[in-house]
Amino acid sequence: MTTAVAETRGSMASTRWMQLVLGLIAMMSISSPQYVWTLFTKPFQDALGVTLPALQVTFTIVIVLQTFFSPVQGYLVDRFGPRLLIAIGCLLSGLGWITSAYVSSLTGLYLTYGFFCGIGTGVVYVGIIGLMVRWFPDRRGLATGAVAAGYGFGAILTTFPIDTMMKASGYQHTLVVFGIILGLIGAAAALAMRMPGKEDVLPAPSVLASKAGVPPTEMLRNKIFWLMFVMMTMMSTGGLMVISQFAAFSRDFGTANVMVFGLAALPLALTVDRLTNGLTRPFFGWVSDRIGRENTMAIAFLMEAAAVTLMVLFRDNALALVVLSGLVFFGWGEIFSLFPSTLTDTFGAEHATTNYGLLYMAQGIGSILGAPVAALLREQTGSWLPVFAIIIAMDALTGLLALLVLKPMRRAYAGTH
Repeated sequence: MTTAVAETRGSMASTRWMQLVLGLIAMMSISSPQYVWTLFTKPFQDALGVTLPALQVTFTIVIVLQTFFSPVQGYLVDRFGPRLLIAIGCLLSGLGWITSAYVSSLTGLYLTYGFFCGIGTGVVYVGIIGLMVRWFPDRRGLATGAVAAGYGFGAILTTFPIDTMMKASGYQHTLVVFGIILGLIGAAAALAMRMPGKEDVLPAPSVLASKAGVPPTEMLRNKIFWLMFVMMTMMSTGGLMVISQFAAFSRDFGTANVMVFGLAALPLALTVDRLTNGLTRPFFGWVSDRIGRENTMAIAFLMEAAAVTLMVLFRDNALALVVLSGLVFFGWGEIFSLFPSTLTDTFGAEHATTNYGLLYMAQGIGSILGAPVAALLREQTGSWLPVFAIIIAMDALTGLLALLVLKPMRRAYAGTH
C-alpha cells in the first residue's frame, strides 16, 4: 500500500512538472511580439511614414486585446480545456508576425500585428497561468513565476537573432521566418497540456489561501479585487512604458549605439532586461510562497522605484543604462507571479482562469498609459523626465499599498472565508 501511494505521488509530481515545462515552452513562443516590438518600431516608422505615437498604437492594440479579452478567453479555457485553445493562440501569434510583413499602411499593421498577436498571446498567457495555479496549489508563486518567466526569457533567445537577421535580410523576412518558427513550437507544446483531473491528488496550499471557489460576479463586488486592479495597473504602466519606448528614449539619451563590452548598448540592454525580467518571476514567486505575497510586493515594487530613479540619474552612461534597466525589470516582472497567485489565494482556484482574466485587464490599461500616452507626453514636453517621474511615484505608491492596505484587507477577508 505504501509503495503504491509513493508511486502515485511520484507519478503526479512528474506529471505536473511536465505540464509546467510545456507551459514554459508555449510562453516563450509568444513573448517576442511584446518584448521585441521595440526593434521593429524604427523599420515600421520608415516603411509606413508614420509618427512614433501613431505607431505605438500597434503595441497598445496587442496588449489591449491580450488583456481586455482575457476574461472571455479565460472562461473558454475553463469551459473547454487548455489544449486546443492554447495551440490556436500560439498559431495566431505567429500569424500576426507573418501577415504584418506584407502591410503597406498603419491600419494594416493594426489589423495584423495588433489583432492577431493580441488575441493569440492573450489566450495563451491567461490559459497557462490558470493551468499552473491549479496544478501547484502548494507552490503557486513559484509555478506562475516559472511560466511567466518564459514570457520574459523567450525574448532572450530571439533578440540578437532577430536583430542580426533584420540587418542582414530586412525586417519583413525576419517577421515571416520567426512567425512560422515560434507559432509551430508553441502549438506543439500546447497539444500535450491538460487540466488536473479528479484522479490527480494535489498538495495543500503552503500559504494563507481560500478553499472557496469565488465566482467572477462575486469577486467583482469585493474591494480587494479592485485594490489589486489599481495596483497592477500602476505597475503595468511603468514596465510597459520602458518596454515599448526603450529604443526611443535610449536614442534620446544618446546611449543606444554606444558600445558596451563590444556590443551596442540597445540590444545588449534588451537582452539583459529579458534575463532579469524572467528571473524575477520564479524568484519572487518562490520568496512569496515563504514570506507572504504582500511583503514580497513591497520589497520588489520599492526596489523598482529606486532602480528607475537611478537609471534616470545616470541616463547619459551607456553601461549604467544596461545595468540599471536590468534592475528595473528585476523589480517589475514579478507582478506576473505575485498578482495571479495572490488573487487565487484570495478567491480560490475553481474560477482561477476567468478571475485572473479580469485582473489581467489592468495590463491593457497600463499599455495605453505606457505606450501612446507616454509617447504623447514626451512629444508635448520635449522630455522623457516627466514620464519617468510619474512612473517612480506609482511604483513607490504601489509598494506601500501592498504592505499597508492590501495585507490587512486580505487577512480580514481570510478570517471570514
